[in-house]
Amino acid sequence: MFNRRLLVPYLRPSAVLLAVILILAVIDGSHGRFLSSSIVFSVLQMFATVGPIALGVGMTMIIREFDLSVAGMVGMAGCIAVLTGGDNPWLGLAAAVGTGLCTGLLQGFIIARLKLPSIGVTLGGLLVFLGVSYALTGSRSIQYDDLEVAGLLGQHIFGFFSIPSLIILVIFAVVALIFGMTKLGRDLLAVGGDRRAALSAGIRVDTLLIGTFAFSGALAAMCGALLGYSLASAAPTGLSNVLVPATTAAILGGVSLSGGTGRPLGIALGTLTLSVLQSGLNALGLSSYAHEIFVGLVLLAIAILDGTAFNARLDMLRLALRRS
Repeated sequence: MFNRRLLVPYLRPSAVLLAVILILAVIDGSHGRFLSSSIVFSVLQMFATVGPIALGVGMTMIIREFDLSVAGMVGMAGCIAVLTGGDNPWLGLAAAVGTGLCTGLLQGFIIARLKLPSIGVTLGGLLVFLGVSYALTGSRSIQYDDLEVAGLLGQHIFGFFSIPSLIILVIFAVVALIFGMTKLGRDLLAVGGDRRAALSAGIRVDTLLIGTFAFSGALAAMCGALLGYSLASAAPTGLSNVLVPATTAAILGGVSLSGGTGRPLGIALGTLTLSVLQSGLNALGLSSYAHEIFVGLVLLAIAILDGTAFNARLDMLRLALRRS
């Protein structure tokens, strides 16, 4: 028999996504600016950009850590891919992702074995990655000469998708299946919920921590490489502001900064919500500050719903209704 509890982590992210779509559709009315194929393509393109970062950062948040270094890794990986992938884009992609994987492993190792806070370690990583990016590029934007690759990555597939968006959707699906159907997902939630209890239960906490930061670094590097190829250029500060929307997407998807909650599929729903908001508001011709206001209101509502005092009062109300 189907276990309804499996759906519980996805109820709120799904409800928020549906509410955002309905609100934007009502605001648009009969103009047809929001519900169009071009908006769907724009939403999926933003999903392909923010999604990998949100998934990586979200996984570190699940284990009650945080990876600040992704903001520098995206730019550095883009520069590495453009510099090394001129003759062979696969070589540039491999070099970028390999760099992200190795630096993530190193950061995770330092955090796990030296028992250092992840905020400080990954902040140092962020600054190092930015410095390396400036050194590699001479503090300037660099061009990628293979325009055929850039055109290929920007092509519409079935009207709505592109190669990057399909890649990221497949990654989310695979990670969600592994998380939900193997012991790995339960172990990650246990580590984020109570690390001492996880250790007592025999869970290899350090291995999971190191692996999670390696995963986050690899995803950020892949995002930077694909972005550099798509734009046919890379810069040291490329997408350096991605950390805020990525974290926002993870929180919208049900991940908590206190750790122990969240699912990859929920992060995907949160990223879609953020993408729909930005693309929809742009289509409606609203100013950029309107996007910040809408996202802020949604996050405020979620914070209230997650609040212990609010939930305690709801429990008291339910108990009173039962007694009456």
